[in-house]
Amino acid sequence: MKQVRRTLPRLLRLLALTALVGTGMVHADDYSDITQLLKTGKAAEALTKADQRLAANPKDPQLRFLRGVAQTDSGKQADAIVTFTKLTEEYPELPEPYNNLAVLYANQNQLDKARTALEMAIRTNPSYATAQENLGDIYAKLASQAYNKALQLDANNATSVKPKLALIRELFSAETTGKAGRPAAAAPAPTPAAVVATQRPAPAPAPATTPAVPAPAPAVPVPAAAPPAPAPAATPTPSPAPTAATDASTQAVTAAVQAWAAAWAAKDMKGYLGAYDKSFNPPGNQNRSAWEKERESRIVGKSKISVKLSDIAVSVQGDKATARFRQAYSADALNVTSRKTLDLMNSNGRWTIVRESTGG
Repeated sequence: MKQVRRTLPRLLRLLALTALVGTGMVHADDYSDITQLLKTGKAAEALTKADQRLAANPKDPQLRFLRGVAQTDSGKQADAIVTFTKLTEEYPELPEPYNNLAVLYANQNQLDKARTALEMAIRTNPSYATAQENLGDIYAKLASQAYNKALQLDANNATSVKPKLALIRELFSAETTGKAGRPAAAAPAPTPAAVVATQRPAPAPAPATTPAVPAPAPAVPVPAAAPPAPAPAATPTPSPAPTAATDASTQAVTAAVQAWAAAWAAKDMKGYLGAYDKSFNPPGNQNRSAWEKERESRIVGKSKISVKLSDIAVSVQGDKATARFRQAYSADALNVTSRKTLDLMNSNGRWTIVRESTGG
């Protein structure tokens, strides 16, 4: 496990639980208390408290997620894998459990499993930057293993393979000497157990020594010239008032977004899927038919869904529009609050979704 941490330092980047925990929930104090225990290194106490709370609320996904973090912190890697795996099975729309599974698998040098988990996280949320970066690290480590294998199989490949291998080793080695002002020693990687609500800062690197910059020479005085005649003040051009057409388009886009959310909450699949334009590209390189079947299974299978939108901001440029808002989604025991962005286009007088992303 130490070797994995040493070769994949950036993979163990801390996770923020903002999207998973959210705010204003019934058990927010419990989440906060457990998170604080994790931040202060009291993993055993955090695990005990999570187990106590789960005894009363065994299906609570937030408590189960924090329990998995506490298990990881306590060195119970196998238990944590079981916890996060069950979360991915019951709540496949959440990318965070997939990401944490990848971290655990990487610590065990099970890189193929880590890659698969990260690909699922990205398929669930293509704008999840942490998973995207982690997947890049996994690919680089897999490339390193492949280059080593190539050298073992055929030494004649050394001329082409060794430079590539050296670049990857330099990228991930904690002992790499810094260049161009970079610190000589890389900051130690945080442990994967430190998955808490706020990111713990890494130790500050020692400042690089730089030559003193000489003070600028005093300016040579210039004889004063007669001041020029003042130019007439420019009359500011008033901003054009929004046209009635712009207002109407903004209202139409807002209504389309609200109708999309209402159809989702009502499990009206015809209205929900009809809100997406024919040119909409589903995430994860899925084809449209597979994406629609997947969405239907996730939506219709819920006993009750609530989708509430707030802080809706719409910008319209011709036949294109962007709507940004805060989305509070709840289904059965799951509660998630996140930022959402929809790109829409006007097709024959009807605004439809062409792109959907989370975050920002």
